[in-house]
Amino acid sequence: MSDHVEVTGSGTASAVPDVVVLDTRVQCEATDVASALGTASERVASVVEAAAGHAVAAADRRTTGMGVSTRWDREGRAIVGYTAHQTLRLLVRDRERVGDLIGALAEAAGDAFGLDGVTLEVADRGPLLESARTAAFEDARAKAEQFAALAGRPLGAVLRVTEEHDRTMPVPRFAARAAMDAGGGMPVEAGESSVTASVTVRFGLG
Repeated sequence: MSDHVEVTGSGTASAVPDVVVLDTRVQCEATDVASALGTASERVASVVEAAAGHAVAAADRRTTGMGVSTRWDREGRAIVGYTAHQTLRLLVRDRERVGDLIGALAEAAGDAFGLDGVTLEVADRGPLLESARTAAFEDARAKAEQFAALAGRPLGAVLRVTEEHDRTMPVPRFAARAAMDAGGGMPVEAGESSVTASVTVRFGLG
């Protein structure tokens, strides 16, 4: 095997998220299954209509779950009713609309509305990942050049490149605040989203 040096480099690229993901829930109770399902269906339709009215496109609205569960008395012996639920994931591409949208959804569904989570994402991660890969390769080359110099050898050609799985992570500055302002909106701080790439590169030694 020819003389070589093999190193692992890592690189990170960050961007401000441009999509807000809302995981919402509509949950209704009734004494019979049909009533629970019927009421839930009506409330979900109202939520979808409200979302459409706040510029959430059909392609950005997706049902992520639904079901019916039985409610029992305290002793767990008798059935006292049923609970029907449906969860929807909404992608909001204008962060400034989030507060008004949440208010409209809550008004449309009433007490049946629930907000399970608010997350921020970068819609197109391709350019971000390319930048992270470039930084990772440059980091690997810098390490290899140092080792080659320490060994008193010139750094040769790249013999092999292996990429590790990329990791997406929010930086500590990410925050989604649930505090209501005077106007009744829900402000959301974007922070940054980071993508980290890792590559192992084998260089020949001259």
